[in-house]
Amino acid sequence: MPNTKAAIGQVRRTKIQTQVNRVRKSKSRSVIKKMNKLIIGKKKKEALDFLPDFYSQLMKIAKTGVINKKAASRKISRVTKKIYKL
Repeated sequence: MPNTKAAIGQVRRTKIQTQVNRVRKSKSRSVIKKMNKLIIGKKKKEALDFLPDFYSQLMKIAKTGVINKKAASRKISRVTKKIYKL
């Protein structure tokens, strides 16, 4: 149990931030799943149309620190390679 007023506030902030991070992580997973569906379905045109949104979502999430920037770049790179191989 937090003893000081600052510690109580920090606990409250941590709870809120945990929820925000959970939402962001969930968004990143759903964006990756959507892109993988397009790739598995061999839908190159739709995948290319969705690519800028994919970049944007992952980099926004990486910017906030929920996932590492290098991990986001790696995912983007690998997905882009897969799309151009279709």
